[in-house]
Amino acid sequence: MKNVSLPLVFLILILAGCAKKAPEPIPVQIPTRPVNYLHEIKPILDKRCAVCHSCYNSPCQLKLNSYEGVDRGGSKKAVYNSTRLTTMDPTRLFIDAHSTEEWRKKDFHTVTESTAADGLNNSLMLQILSHKMKNPESKGEYHSEAEDLTCPATSIELDGYLSKHPNRGMPFGFPPLKQEEFELIAGWLAQGARGPTAAEQEKLTTPMAADAREISKWETFFNNQDPKYAMTARYLYEHLFLAHIKFGTDTNEFYELLRSKTPPGSPVDLIDTVRPYDDPEVETFYYRFRKIHSTIVHKTHMVFDFNDAKLSRFKELFVEPKWLQKPHLVGYDPTDSANPFVSFEQIPPRSRYQFLLDNCHYIIMTFIRGPVCRGQVALNVIHDHFWVMFQDPDHDLSVLNPAFLKLQKDNLIMPIEKGSRFPVRDLIGNKYDKAINNYYKARQEYYMSHNYQGQGYDAIWKGNSAADAPLLTIYRHFDSASVHKGVLGNLPRTMWVMDYPQLERIYYALVAGFDVYGTLGHQLAVRLYMDGLREEGESYFLGFMPAEKRRPMMESWYKGVKPKNVTYYDAGIPGKISYKTDKPQQEFIEKVVKHHILPETGISFDQVNYMPQGVEFPPLPDQYETMADYLQAFRSVSKPGTEFFSLVNDFNANIVYIRIRKNDGTDAVVSMIINRWHDNVAFLFNEKAALNPDKDNADFIAGFHGSYPNYFIDIQQDDLPDFFDLLSNLSTIDDDEADQRFDKYGISRSNKDFWKYYDWFQERFNTDQPVHSGLFDLNRYYYLAR
Repeated sequence: MKNVSLPLVFLILILAGCAKKAPEPIPVQIPTRPVNYLHEIKPILDKRCAVCHSCYNSPCQLKLNSYEGVDRGGSKKAVYNSTRLTTMDPTRLFIDAHSTEEWRKKDFHTVTESTAADGLNNSLMLQILSHKMKNPESKGEYHSEAEDLTCPATSIELDGYLSKHPNRGMPFGFPPLKQEEFELIAGWLAQGARGPTAAEQEKLTTPMAADAREISKWETFFNNQDPKYAMTARYLYEHLFLAHIKFGTDTNEFYELLRSKTPPGSPVDLIDTVRPYDDPEVETFYYRFRKIHSTIVHKTHMVFDFNDAKLSRFKELFVEPKWLQKPHLVGYDPTDSANPFVSFEQIPPRSRYQFLLDNCHYIIMTFIRGPVCRGQVALNVIHDHFWVMFQDPDHDLSVLNPAFLKLQKDNLIMPIEKGSRFPVRDLIGNKYDKAINNYYKARQEYYMSHNYQGQGYDAIWKGNSAADAPLLTIYRHFDSASVHKGVLGNLPRTMWVMDYPQLERIYYALVAGFDVYGTLGHQLAVRLYMDGLREEGESYFLGFMPAEKRRPMMESWYKGVKPKNVTYYDAGIPGKISYKTDKPQQEFIEKVVKHHILPETGISFDQVNYMPQGVEFPPLPDQYETMADYLQAFRSVSKPGTEFFSLVNDFNANIVYIRIRKNDGTDAVVSMIINRWHDNVAFLFNEKAALNPDKDNADFIAGFHGSYPNYFIDIQQDDLPDFFDLLSNLSTIDDDEADQRFDKYGISRSNKDFWKYYDWFQERFNTDQPVHSGLFDLNRYYYLAR
């Protein structure tokens, strides 16, 4: 055998660490030539490992989308811990430690180093990959984000785990690596698991020339010491610290904006505060840009463009207007910094609000994709599908009369001012609940006293150009969510209208001020505060409805909640709009979209799923000959009560990517998004009690939507009639027949060709959206291996 390290072969033949008996031999050829991490190993880890190991929710905190994460290894400490009563020391990669030794002091264990006395490699990575090679079948259920997940730190622990769970090698619940992939990784591990060379690392982390020029220009802007520029920079930084910044160049590189102890032109010395508004604790600091060299994953990929037009816009919004006070620097008092209405009160609210409106898609995305939005308890505060609009600045009284915000600053406080240690005992009747209710009533009364004729269509922001997103669609996918520009899906039960104070508080409470390492009390306080913010958005929408219909509509969104406990107060604001139908909600949105937003932005209704007034869901077509026939079929099966969606009501089946192999040789991609009906979203626990599967429905939307696919479907165009029939008539089909028909199209995690299908979807996503794509996350792929 050429190119074979015989001792290593023998090691692999007894793998599973301290295996009690030798398994059947597997022919293995380990390369003895140098194996390059960047060109040979990283592509394998990205495609087969980082798809689950890449973020806060990475099992065992093992992040494999960069060498630094591989070298850091794993930890037994869970970031997401629903019972944590004390704060956890942050463990942010690239921030909270910068060497292997520092991570070991934080209780991270190696997954690549060997502990064998004879010099052979028996690393955890090799053992668990090899175990899968010898036990390739996936059986039963796989929950990679379970709170009781086992995280072995030694070979003995891993052997005990695999002895109990012989089908849980890696990749977890998916097919094993190809033989040649495994051999490459085994060879790399045997050679010491070396990372990029110094020259490769330099290239990875150094901006290209075009980006470097942009960085110099932007760092000059951000570090201007004039108080007006300095406070502008602070406001922008606090809103952009999660952004993946792309400069207006031809490169497809991304950068993060951070605070550094060192000035531009020198290496970054990161200031590692938990929150962007925390005291930097140095007399002088600088805003700097750092290149992101980890593989991009979609669930955290929030792109923000920095170009000449954006720089001009920032100056137009913040530098050119006269401020409410003489521009001056503001300190970092913990309480004041947690309240943007105090820390930035000198900046005109119009400037702040217009910045948020210009970038509302990004701002809402930070809540949707940020650390707060992981898990069912964090997300059950919103409905599965709703639309969001925004108060026009010329009709937002907090913008027109900034004194109102100053008067209300004590009611605009948020639980984040207590930091990460909110005691659980303080949740009952806490002052933040009282403050948000006081503000809500004061706001409604203020509008009544200043706008007694009510609000018309012109009070909805219509945007100024095609780049604007004055109407957003939000989908909740049980324990993840997604936000999209435009009006996707059919008419939702609820809609929001957001004004400046609400949008700013959502951002600070759920993004800037949220600490994923905080206590249970901190996380619950933020979750409960969001209840009030949701109710505000719903209430402000109802302000456009006929006065007599508002409370009944609000109560219909909170079925099961006693009317006296439904928060709604309109202060007697009259209805200004005269409606012609008995469906004012639909009449309103159709007028807003067609006559208000469409001319400015090009945003129009979803042509597949939206059913205009007077149009009923059609039956399945009698024949499938034209695209109109297929469109009719999609509309037919999207209606509430379609049997497949009411019967297949598992929490882990919410978003499905469908590949349609068209007869002309091309492919189409459709996202099937299942919307679960909730009688109300006022619950914190026992969500099942509020569900009604008979009212579930689905939206079929072209392209990719969401970051966590629950299933893949691969189907020929000629098989669509059978597929639609299966969705519509599931209850009339024998279980075995239904399983057989569905398995013809659906790709189970146990399918031996799973990775071929996954690669196609990922590559198509990268092609369709080269700037905004990233790795899909497979942690929430349907858990049952069929």
